[in-house]
Amino acid sequence: MNTLSLLESVRVLPVVVIRRPEDTLPTLRALEEGGIPAAEITFRTPCAAEAIRTGVRELPQMHIGAGTVINAAQAREALEAGAGFVVSPGLSAEVAGVCREAGVPYLPGCATPTEIMQALALGISTVKFFPANVYGGLEAIRALSAPFPQVRFLPTGGVNEENLRDYLACDSVAAVGGSFMMKGDIRANCRRIAELLK
Repeated sequence: MNTLSLLESVRVLPVVVIRRPEDTLPTLRALEEGGIPAAEITFRTPCAAEAIRTGVRELPQMHIGAGTVINAAQAREALEAGAGFVVSPGLSAEVAGVCREAGVPYLPGCATPTEIMQALALGISTVKFFPANVYGGLEAIRALSAPFPQVRFLPTGGVNEENLRDYLACDSVAAVGGSFMMKGDIRANCRRIAELLK
């Protein structure tokens, strides 16, 4: 599945921080049972690769990828663990190269016209817009879409239940990302979000 198809199928990409390996399956199952069968497991903790490996093995029906990947070594570790896609907070040509060789979707963080042009030069036309709330949110995405009509965005940062429908109503937005569903009852949060998406 390519990047755009993945995002358009899930519409909401949860950003998941796993701090203990034993939390992996309960967390991922809560997302899936709530109606969001996807997770971007971040490389902010030492057990990230193990969590991805466990999730991919035990829940093959879910879309599980790696987030906060900032260099080639992390990208390789994520792909060896079975990550189905890779997300970065910024644009890394070396991470893009590793993902391209592996045939795995890469979503780099891009917030300026220069970064978007660099992504396009690497053959990437779907990008993470991060942090969306700091860089102008939906207004900025609409402005960037004028010179870059071929680019689709995954806004992350400041996205929540109150504004996600506004973001998703924009043709240039493929999906939204965030950790807003991870606080409290994950299942109930996801069910509420799934209802909003109907």
